[in-house]
Amino acid sequence: MGSGCCFRSPCNSRMVSSPVVVRAQAILRKELVREFLAELISTYVMMVFGLGAVAHMVLGDKFGSFLGVNLGFGFGVTMGVHIAGKISGAHMNAAVTFTNCALGRMPWKKFPVYVLGQFLGSFLAAATIYGLFYTAIFNYSDGQLTVIGPTATASIFATYLPDHMTLWRGFLDEVLLTGLLQLCLFAITDKRNNPAQQGTQAVVIGLLVVIIGVSLGVNSGYAINPSRDLPPRFFTFIAGWGFQVFRVQDWWWVPVVAPPLGAYLGGIIYLVFIGSTIPQEPQILENPMEYEDCKIRVLPTTMPPQVEISSLTPVSVSNDNRPSVWPVTPLRDSIHIEQF
Repeated sequence: MGSGCCFRSPCNSRMVSSPVVVRAQAILRKELVREFLAELISTYVMMVFGLGAVAHMVLGDKFGSFLGVNLGFGFGVTMGVHIAGKISGAHMNAAVTFTNCALGRMPWKKFPVYVLGQFLGSFLAAATIYGLFYTAIFNYSDGQLTVIGPTATASIFATYLPDHMTLWRGFLDEVLLTGLLQLCLFAITDKRNNPAQQGTQAVVIGLLVVIIGVSLGVNSGYAINPSRDLPPRFFTFIAGWGFQVFRVQDWWWVPVVAPPLGAYLGGIIYLVFIGSTIPQEPQILENPMEYEDCKIRVLPTTMPPQVEISSLTPVSVSNDNRPSVWPVTPLRDSIHIEQF
């Protein structure tokens, strides 16, 4: 190689992070930011799978079913738990977040962070499904975005009461279903009771959502989650369905108010009637010998030290012919102090 060629120093070849990248990394390391993003992404994944299953049921006679909707939401929850379980707990539900704050399981300062992440993730999921099924929606409804009627498509995104239900019966239905959800969630995660095995919690929680849907979901659509219903409803409002999404049956506020009330009652019922009755197991030392080693006995300070002459004790004779004894310090292992 020519003399004009030079080698680049390894130090000079390192990429120097820009201040913007460094600042972004510092922000992402903050606990509340990580929890916000975890709730946003997990809720987004759950809602994309769930709303996609609803779109198949509404738009395609052969491609979807009510069972498919339950499976879509249930295993969407499973995927969400895998995404955010170790970061935020993967609530994906404002009612669950409210209950955890109200019962002192997490600070209230996290409530708006969690709910904002859930609402934004749910809104983005609705926008994603609208974009993916745009042509199918307009083909199904002949170019009209309708809320009620035989070609209604607003129900893809939010829940609406069937004709046989009244508003207050729907309210009680949402309270009961969300109460069952929260009660079972506490049971699944209670390590003092009979929790799901380590690594299976996500699947069990997903199956819980499926069970609620297939057994009790027909009356009100089992929103059981303000984060599942309100953001997609707001998206349909701005996407072309109009104010009717809030006016039909005056139902829109029920999936916002009833689930937190039901979740709180379900949590209280579990803690009072189940959690408080679980006996506390006594603590057992793993190595009892360690406790024995901590027992050291000492003589009372009021007693004079007793010297025992043995063959190992040095003795000398004084001028008055009395033996003089030099006590030897006992071995450390022979000294015991009783500790309680």
